[in-house]
Amino acid sequence: MTGAINLPGADGSKPLAGWRVIVPRGGPWGDSVSASLRARGASPIIAPMINFAPTDDQPALESALAKLAAGGFDWLTVTSATTVDVLASYGVAIPDSTKVAAVGETTAAALVAAGYRADIVPSEENSARGLLEEWEAATDGVVPLRVLALRSAIAKQVLSIGLARIGHHVEAVVAYRTVGVPVAKKVVDDVRAGKADAILVTSGSVAEQVQNQLGPIPERTLVAAIGPQTKKDAAAVGLRVDVVAAARTSESLIDSVVNSALARA
Repeated sequence: MTGAINLPGADGSKPLAGWRVIVPRGGPWGDSVSASLRARGASPIIAPMINFAPTDDQPALESALAKLAAGGFDWLTVTSATTVDVLASYGVAIPDSTKVAAVGETTAAALVAAGYRADIVPSEENSARGLLEEWEAATDGVVPLRVLALRSAIAKQVLSIGLARIGHHVEAVVAYRTVGVPVAKKVVDDVRAGKADAILVTSGSVAEQVQNQLGPIPERTLVAAIGPQTKKDAAAVGLRVDVVAAARTSESLIDSVVNSALARA
């Protein structure tokens, strides 16, 4: 996380001074992103647009988490920051004998912020497919491993199916359902009035809520997506995306907003 535009300059300049930026998630992730935005001069507005609802199979999740805490798995795969929220809400203690694989830097940051760790994060592509491609090298080719794959109800099982095909013992368990969260009327009114300078979009679920609750987004408001897949998901629900982060990380997402601000200056 280095680079001249990442932090205020030596002269105290802040590239996002005066910018009001909508942050679509709360919790540790939202707090961390807001702090980074403030360091660059922005005024972040935390407006959570998605939350997790209990899985329809609570006994299965509780059984899997008890087994996890008891050291019953060699690996835990975490594919979203929301999964981290679920782990934290249950007060799950991950034993030292269980390693943790995060699908990307955003998820890894959420794990660390919640007091957990990430033993592997894909170095090339921050996605389930990217993690699968690097799995063998990261685990020294050991087969079989006992893997707990926590996922959302709507997630495609790319990772768990891929690991099972390699020969691992995978328990794929739905950890949560994603639901929309109503945004405060003032936020809606401000966005529609063009008073928001940028909106961060961190997933397809967030894109859908931004479009449904805040759309149509004024042309002057910069819409920044965390990755190419999120941009595709946004397009599918009719949300315009102006800029895509170079890497699937919160810092890169903020940098994309900074670069756009500098280009406009």
